[in-house]
Amino acid sequence: MAEIRIHREHPLGLARAREVAWRWAEQVEAEFGMDCTVYEGDDSDRVEFKRSGVKGRLVVAADHFDLEATLGLLVGAFRGVIEGEIVKQLDQLLAAEAATKPKKAKKK
Repeated sequence: MAEIRIHREHPLGLARAREVAWRWAEQVEAEFGMDCTVYEGDDSDRVEFKRSGVKGRLVVAADHFDLEATLGLLVGAFRGVIEGEIVKQLDQLLAAEAATKPKKAKKK
């Protein structure tokens, strides 16, 4: 079985990182037929994803993302292509979010 491990640091904080992770989950559900489940925590979140031949998780923290995926035998033959696509999507989402200014809380 092939493994994919990706680590990305970011300066977004947990709230904005969650938004990026949710957009990523929506993309992989739509484009690759993944089933994604989000588990929110106090200090980090976890997005678990799966489909036939692929199973993994994305850990979302205030300063980094850690993605781990296990590819089945048949899907593992495409490890390089799959990893490249995940990196591309995640990097694009992080760059887009980093380019936007954080929303300021309204004073009451």
